Amino acid sequence: MSEEVKALKRELAKRKRLAVEVASEIHDIVEDTLWTNHVKLPELSEKLRALVEEANTFKAENNL
Repeated sequence: MSEEVKALKRELAKRKRLAVEVASEIHDIVEDTLWTNHVKLPELSEKLRALVEEANTFKAENNL
């Protein structure tokens, strides 16, 4: 595997990790503080949607 492909895969992994971190925030709110932090869910949901879309686009553009 070339260094370029390795770098692209690392970048994809980074993008996926960012999405998972936001999903984890959503999970924590739902599980622990739904009644007090529910107002954060729309913003986090939109952020998660955008991150997943970006990761999927990156993956498709780079044939990963």
